[in-house]
Amino acid sequence: MARAPRILVLGAGPAGLGAALAAEALGADVTLVDALPEPGGQIWRGLWRKDAPGKAGAHFHALRTSGVVLRMGCRIVTAPGPGSLGLIGPHGPEVLSYDRLVLASGARERFLPFPGWTLPGVLGAGALQGLVKGGLEVRGKRVVVAGSGPLLLAVASHLRSQGARVLTVAEQAPNRALVSLIPGLLARPKLLLQALPFLSLPTQAGAWVTRAEGEGRLERVHLNTPKGARVLEADLLACGFGLVPNLDLARLLGCAIHEGAVAVDELQRTSVAGVFAAGESTGIGGVDKALTEGHLAGLAATGLEDEARRHIPAAARSRAWGRALEAAHALRPELRGLATPETMLCRCEDVSVGALQSFARGRDARLHARCGMGRCQGRTCGPAAEFLFGWAPGGPNQPLVPTTFADLVGALSPTEQP
Repeated sequence: MARAPRILVLGAGPAGLGAALAAEALGADVTLVDALPEPGGQIWRGLWRKDAPGKAGAHFHALRTSGVVLRMGCRIVTAPGPGSLGLIGPHGPEVLSYDRLVLASGARERFLPFPGWTLPGVLGAGALQGLVKGGLEVRGKRVVVAGSGPLLLAVASHLRSQGARVLTVAEQAPNRALVSLIPGLLARPKLLLQALPFLSLPTQAGAWVTRAEGEGRLERVHLNTPKGARVLEADLLACGFGLVPNLDLARLLGCAIHEGAVAVDELQRTSVAGVFAAGESTGIGGVDKALTEGHLAGLAATGLEDEARRHIPAAARSRAWGRALEAAHALRPELRGLATPETMLCRCEDVSVGALQSFARGRDARLHARCGMGRCQGRTCGPAAEFLFGWAPGGPNQPLVPTTFADLVGALSPTEQP
């Protein structure tokens, strides 16, 4: 009797859950790994222990009753050899082996520097939402939500449901670009219903933050709007200029990258044999895209390609919608002029925008100014520098996340240690 394939799924958000459940239902030996303490990813964060509604609740119930092995609180730090990954978890370093790998590593927020963006009270939009889900009290707080992308509306809606006073949602994309999405929404009734509550939010298209001010913490937010400059007294600024796929591990494994995302074929196969990718790592597109691609990847990873092919049309439709969203929220060139030479870009190493303007490549900035060499390893300043200066992404470097030398050695297979 043939051994069931060992499938390792990295990321327990919607894409990872879809992949893990699809593969396990077909008899695969599935392990699901995530750095967070509970399944759900950022989008369903904090719902695992609750009576979650809709798709989140259905997937959580299926996961609880499945044979999927959960490895929460684990960070991938290295790839010691083909078919194995080294991780650091609650019980220390170890090596996980696999026959096939599904990358569902999600995305992170893109931050663009502007004067005052490092003040206490200025946070990433998704970061603030995560803190609120974790118990941060925002009732009565005056909040400005600014940047670009559908995430802003979801964050603003959630903050308002928790009692925050959302003063405005400043979307940098012009109104004509957002209007172009209406035909796509009308063709997707379920998505349109989900978007209806956002209509009551105080939104402004073609508006963006120019600076934040305050003595020791945020007090005022300056906006550029179609009607001119505007100043709002605020307690919190939730700011994010879209999402960027997490590609560190994909690059380390040698997967081809195309236009800032993992390149995959119609069955979610990457350029590396036995490695699949799904969700935001293949391009930003939201929950439905993540679930559809994850399910397809899970089926394909088990080797049942005929079954997987039945889901190709749905995945193609979800990707098309993702591309439409990305085009509508393209960042305007004026945002490159927000930062002054004194504005900090790399917060880990205290490197200003002015200190980087003479460098033609990100590698030179790392070597001579230590930009991207701090604890976050360029995860925050890297996408900003790409937008501001046109630098190509750096890395990847091992370990993928800061760790001790002892743990790094433990995360290498004993037969493959140098």
